[in-house]
Amino acid sequence: MELIDFTKLKVSCQKCSLAELCLPHGLSKADLEKLDQFVRHPKPLGRGDYLFRSGDALGSLHAVRSGSAKLVMGNSKGEEQILGFYLPGEVVGFDAINTGRHTCSAMALETSSICSLPYSQLAEISRSVPSLQEQVLRLIGREMSIENELLLTINKKSADERIATFLISISHRFRRLGYAQNEFRLSMSRQEIGNYLGLTIETVSRSFTRLQKRRLISTQRRSVKLLDVSELHEMSHGAGGAAPQAASRAEEKTS
Repeated sequence: MELIDFTKLKVSCQKCSLAELCLPHGLSKADLEKLDQFVRHPKPLGRGDYLFRSGDALGSLHAVRSGSAKLVMGNSKGEEQILGFYLPGEVVGFDAINTGRHTCSAMALETSSICSLPYSQLAEISRSVPSLQEQVLRLIGREMSIENELLLTINKKSADERIATFLISISHRFRRLGYAQNEFRLSMSRQEIGNYLGLTIETVSRSFTRLQKRRLISTQRRSVKLLDVSELHEMSHGAGGAAPQAASRAEEKTS
């Protein structure tokens, strides 16, 4: 089986986030051609490059075409909280719709290419592609759902359950893209995963080790293979083995 590498995932215009995932299903070729007139293609970003910064005015909604990105929010102490990871076919930038300015910053996790849809032209685009605005609202709703799931994950789940939930989420997102879903390379570091899930890097590493010992996953550096998707799925819903859960929760209290 070919290993999926985020940096090599390049989705064609009619299959990327501007079509299958982000735009209404069933758009005609003519509608896609109309939309393409508005879409911009900035130069590729390198790891750590900003797509936008907190406080920037809302310019565009950005779809990841290849690579991956993270959305972060800083606090008064200069500490960073990761709010989400974005893979090919996913859109970032909704945080600025309410106020017109970004409340978060988005940066590339690796070499990434982006498609940008100017927000100021959304009304004009919607006249040409009527179902676009409805789809944007659907995507905003999806963002809210992801945020709620993250809160539940952090507040109610053990460390191992959080990691299982994270891996199952990545797997499902690959499946939506039409790619193999059980073997992939993580572009985010374990420290970044821990930041996102509310865990220390040491706890993340120990959780990965426990999941490997239970033969639920295998790892090689950042490459991950899901060996028992069914059990991982049960864990993501808080239905894993009692003993592993107890060890995970005890460790979490000290992390």
